[in-house]
Amino acid sequence: MSKSIGAWRSWALVVGSMIGSGIFTLPAILAPYGSYSFVGWLATAIGAIFIVLSFCQLTRRSPKAGGPYAYVYEAFGKRAAQIVAYGYWISLWSGVAAIAISFSGYMAYFFPIAAENNLAGAFFSLGAVAIFSYVNIRGIEEASIVQLVTVILKMIPLILIGTAGLYFGDVTEIPAINPNDEPFPIMVSGICLLIMWSYIGVEAATVPADDTENPTKTIPRALIIGVLTTTAVYVVSIAGVMAMISPLDLQHSVSPFTDAAQMLFGQSGALIVTIGALIAIGGALNSMILLSGIVPLAGARDGVFPAFFKRKDKNGTPVVSIIFSSLLAGAIIFMSASRGLLGAFEFVILLSTFTILIAYLGAALASIKLQYMDLEAGIKINYLDLLVSILATIFSIIAIIGAGVIYN
Repeated sequence: MSKSIGAWRSWALVVGSMIGSGIFTLPAILAPYGSYSFVGWLATAIGAIFIVLSFCQLTRRSPKAGGPYAYVYEAFGKRAAQIVAYGYWISLWSGVAAIAISFSGYMAYFFPIAAENNLAGAFFSLGAVAIFSYVNIRGIEEASIVQLVTVILKMIPLILIGTAGLYFGDVTEIPAINPNDEPFPIMVSGICLLIMWSYIGVEAATVPADDTENPTKTIPRALIIGVLTTTAVYVVSIAGVMAMISPLDLQHSVSPFTDAAQMLFGQSGALIVTIGALIAIGGALNSMILLSGIVPLAGARDGVFPAFFKRKDKNGTPVVSIIFSSLLAGAIIFMSASRGLLGAFEFVILLSTFTILIAYLGAALASIKLQYMDLEAGIKINYLDLLVSILATIFSIIAIIGAGVIYN
């Protein structure tokens, strides 16, 4: 069977999964921390790079469909793999819900009722899930093409607004705020958990390994270049928005980039950025739905998920998995609708980020275990790879501790 995902589409899957609702909504979520959020960005970026390098080591060793779950299965067996597989799957469909909620927030520019009425906002979110579920049901190749196009389109307004914001604003005027008077390391750990949402998808290229051309080379390159591309865009765009809008105003914004564009370029600029944001968020939603369909399929092959998740249509698309995951995303959108757009978004990203960190921790531990097994078998290993996996493990644990800070 021909492979449908090449180098550029693999890169687009990584970047498209990360650059989405996080970058367009997190400025408001992080505003209460002011410039301390940049410390969290730095720590999270370093941790994400360790995680990426750990995945690169695993992929070069043996590319497997299913991503983190597949490597945990190889290293620790079925029981541990079940925990990671279900945690990862929960993070994906809850991530679909979070991205759809963010999509609804930016749709409020055209339809204010989406922000003013919780039920209306939920229906806009559900509509976005339905549209991109249909795109993915059409097939993986079509979904990957949509992903590449949206990635290219989404970066233009982000870089434009970020650069203009840094030029016209003053990043040195952003105050450093510790809203809960916590010890500095604990506060940064909590910030990392929030920011880590923007790095969910860093493993995206590893999941559809069966559909990727030359996966042992294509996937590691896509992972490394993808995370570096994303981090650069994040740094410029977030700093630009925070330089333009005060933390007090920013933390109440459901569409921070639209607000910044309106300040810089007036109504026409806000329109352009809003359309760009919707394209970007739609691209992230597209890739997250794709992943939420592939993971149960891979798990069902190993008996970790129910057998009905193995069902595919004549084109090989995991239709049952996609529909089931999207229905769960729809359920959580309704469950969190009473919180309003920003409240619902923060609640769902915490759920999604916490569960995926368990998967990242499992994959990092799997990398350590598999390298140890190779060493016992007399196979030469690269001790730098082992160090990277240990650092990825430490970061994942610190970020999970941050979950306790946020939830308390």
